[in-house]
Amino acid sequence: MERVNETAVREFVFLGFSSLAGLQQLLFIVFLLLYLFTLGTNAIIISTIVLDRALHTPMYFFLAILSCSETCYTFVIVPKMLVDLLAQKKTISFLGCAIQMFTFLFLGCSHSFLLAAMGYDRYMAICNPLRYTVLVGHGVCVGLVAAAYACGFAVAQIITSLVFHLPFHSSNQLHHFFCDISPVLKVASYHTHFSQVVIFMLCALVLVIPLSLILVSYIHIISAILQFLSTLGRYKAFSTCASHLMVVTVHYGCASFIYLRPQSNYPSSQDALMSMSYTILTPLFNPMIYSLRNKEFKSALHRVVERTISLP
Repeated sequence: MERVNETAVREFVFLGFSSLAGLQQLLFIVFLLLYLFTLGTNAIIISTIVLDRALHTPMYFFLAILSCSETCYTFVIVPKMLVDLLAQKKTISFLGCAIQMFTFLFLGCSHSFLLAAMGYDRYMAICNPLRYTVLVGHGVCVGLVAAAYACGFAVAQIITSLVFHLPFHSSNQLHHFFCDISPVLKVASYHTHFSQVVIFMLCALVLVIPLSLILVSYIHIISAILQFLSTLGRYKAFSTCASHLMVVTVHYGCASFIYLRPQSNYPSSQDALMSMSYTILTPLFNPMIYSLRNKEFKSALHRVVERTISLP
């Protein structure tokens, strides 16, 4: 921490929307509406799962945790971004930038491991249906969530420490709209090859290990489904996995493009555009993918609404 306190840079300036000066008020309205919609849909998902006992299953337990994680995930970035769209001086303190990066990485890495836990849940439900309630009990679900957040915390702590122990003397202008790894590293006075390798390896492990576990799970799932005699049974089994697969594709696709490629080959504006997809659009689409396509969830939502209306 002594090196951090000795740095010349005391704050960073965001330049992510500097080329869209005439559209910033319009962008504020659009992003605010998307953000409120995301918060509203996640709140509906969480409250419905909590209030309807039919949804007290491992799959919906993980979905509620995922919705909570996405709500916190967007809260770390979007409110600050909305304020900056209307502000003349788009700055963040050195400590504030470190906190934002740590929290973003913590929730983002945990999100990757949570998706792997959901893949394991689907594997057990389809490949071991008779022992499903025993193998995936409440204790196992809580343990998987705790492990996901513990891994996310450890990775975020290491990466944030490596980044913010670098000296920052020359520039404080970030060509981004939040404190992501790449734009902050670009303004460091220098960084060692060791720190770059460690950061890349950690990002790769956070993406590759959960994705590999998900792929292995779905190989077994597809093999089990193809053995079903009933076409209707196959359709129902595939439909329970379709939502998870869509979210996995979007999450790991965008994250891999940002963190598993040479940073110097792509302009900062392209990084900011891709980051927009997984900080605003993905949290917007995930609730719709999981809830609006799910008949069981829609039925539970109707029951909760009817009970709420008839309560007086």
